[in-house]
Amino acid sequence: MRLRLIKSETSFDFFKRARLWLGISLVLIVVALGSYVIQGLNFGIDFQGGTSIRTQAVQPVDTAAYRAAVEPIVGDVSITEVFDPTFDDDQNVAMIRIAAQEGEEAVSSDTVEAVMAALEAVDPTINDTAVESVGPKVSGELIRTAFIAVALAVVAILFYIWLRFEWQFAVGAVLALVHDVALTIGIFSEFQIRFDLAIVAALLTIVGYSINDTVIVFDRVRENLRKYKKRDLKEVLNVSINETLSRTLMTSGTTLLALLALFTLGGDVIRGFVFAMMWGVIIGTYSSIFVATAILLVLGVKRDWSKQDLNKGNRYADIDA
Repeated sequence: MRLRLIKSETSFDFFKRARLWLGISLVLIVVALGSYVIQGLNFGIDFQGGTSIRTQAVQPVDTAAYRAAVEPIVGDVSITEVFDPTFDDDQNVAMIRIAAQEGEEAVSSDTVEAVMAALEAVDPTINDTAVESVGPKVSGELIRTAFIAVALAVVAILFYIWLRFEWQFAVGAVLALVHDVALTIGIFSEFQIRFDLAIVAALLTIVGYSINDTVIVFDRVRENLRKYKKRDLKEVLNVSINETLSRTLMTSGTTLLALLALFTLGGDVIRGFVFAMMWGVIIGTYSSIFVATAILLVLGVKRDWSKQDLNKGNRYADIDA
């Protein structure tokens, strides 16, 4: 006897409140865009330019004392205590981020030395374990290439779906992807979570994960359109989603379990990336079920079953509803 966490056969009506789901998604996208326009993104050193200093000490990290010592030297500075399981319990880790001043390529080595001297005055046991610098010109290029990478990924997927399915499927899939990317960027803007190159990698991964879910649902839709020739599109879409629901939820659930372990135990270095992935899996699963298929329902799919030669060579041609 096999254990089943999710029934293999379900009969949920996913389009009973289709307009509500699309309305919620539209509102969330508007909020995300509004947050992006008003607040922007909290760009990390990769995109903003500047220097990050990772420190460790024997004594507990006192961010207030660190900030009071460093601000007279560099002005506004970001100091956060970092949890990193690779360090022992008696080693306290902090991340100090200093933005590059206008007109400067990066924070000078003299400034870094002055910052470390000020921190050593607060805690003589402190020392720097890593110093990373990125210039504004390089960061500007990174922003442009990151945007191009995401845009090209979406265009490539649009071309792939257009070749594999009818154009209505392609439009539904790409709009669902835009939905996922917009909401992911929106949540980073709303909560001002640091946005760096790792998050761009997460966005590209989310695009691939989401389209994989959507293609599986669309494949079943296409099969059922041939199988159930006399049923209307809404009923066929409901049957298709229910038939793939167990697979979709189990795949997303197991992926989230792995990501949750990384988020909890992986440390500060990868936490932003993992958070983006967790959010992407959740929103990608939602869009595959509620957004992509709802757009397909709105656009409709032309089915002319009156001509028998259209089904010539089709293995579903003799199957009737």
